[in-house]
Amino acid sequence: MNELKIVGIELFKVPPRWLFLKIITESGIIGWGEPVVEGKADTVAACVKELEKFIIGRNANDIEDIWQVLYRGGFYRGGPILMSAISGIDQALWDIKGKYLNVPVYELLGGAVRHKMKMYCWIGGDNPEVVLEQAHEKVTSGFKAVKMNATGAMDWIASLSDIKKVSKNIKLLREEFGFDLDIGLDFHGRVHKPMVKRLIDELAPYEPLFIEEPVLSENNEALKPIYNYTNIPIATGERMFSRWDFKNILHQGVVDIIQPDLSHAGGISEVRRIATMAEAYDITLAPHCPLGPISLASALHVDFVSANAIIQETSIGMHYNNGYDLLDYVSNPEVFDIHDGYINLFAKPGLGVEINEDKLKEAQKIGYYWSNPIWRGKDGNFSEW
Repeated sequence: MNELKIVGIELFKVPPRWLFLKIITESGIIGWGEPVVEGKADTVAACVKELEKFIIGRNANDIEDIWQVLYRGGFYRGGPILMSAISGIDQALWDIKGKYLNVPVYELLGGAVRHKMKMYCWIGGDNPEVVLEQAHEKVTSGFKAVKMNATGAMDWIASLSDIKKVSKNIKLLREEFGFDLDIGLDFHGRVHKPMVKRLIDELAPYEPLFIEEPVLSENNEALKPIYNYTNIPIATGERMFSRWDFKNILHQGVVDIIQPDLSHAGGISEVRRIATMAEAYDITLAPHCPLGPISLASALHVDFVSANAIIQETSIGMHYNNGYDLLDYVSNPEVFDIHDGYINLFAKPGLGVEINEDKLKEAQKIGYYWSNPIWRGKDGNFSEW
């Protein structure tokens, strides 16, 4: 009997906006992954099913060869759908391998370089009235760092009144917490190149930890003048899907923090490679993670072995997670406990997260049809969300 022969896969589309993948082996060892693009779960699920023929019958130990076949076996490569499907499969295979060998995944990646990982969480940011309340909630629950949107919808050339509004939230937090709280600001690709420097001027006095996605990734050529304009660290990468997407900005040295997503950028295998590439350019790693427990666990395993990893995002308590939160699908939620701003090194084999399959099946009956909102400016023109 080939103990690790892959004999089946199952998909669970569950609220708030997640897709879980279960890979089953002949011996009964199972692995879990999260192959999803927010708002495109059904499309990614269809891609996983298309890739199934390359997975069933394979030995789950053959992670790298399976990755290469899934990526290079089709004439068209890359992009959010294919890479997210590969991501979830890759996560599940690492989970199986760790469970089979009875070690955490980070041991298979070379061993931990740290015993805990600094974390940050979301506090929204679109509405000043709730910023202080949400920040206090997060600090009380153990966080030492938060991130929020820097701005709401923004015109290509914004009015002076809109520009002045962007500093209000971080100003409130600095007045309340001083510099005891690290604050990241996410431009979220909402800001176009003509406005970035003006907004940086407004925000610089409050010294954010970083500025994320100052421009959309398709406009990465604009990062060079932005990078040279400010001493605030520049972060980007959540909408970049492979080492080839990161290659140019790493080589050009126009970013300080890269943010590949473990459910979008090829899974543990590829993000580990991206992290190593970044280390060669003295650039740091802070994986993007607004998703569920498997995506977060996968990111943490890469963090644990990456010397240049600096901080990890989590969606615990995130404003998207109405009705179901990250811990609701986990039987051992204590692995994600925050201790003085950090999550401790995992001890259990595989990804170290025990998924409550009964809860998944119950939630799957509910399902969801999440999509991001469509914003329009005062004149009716489309605005980036």
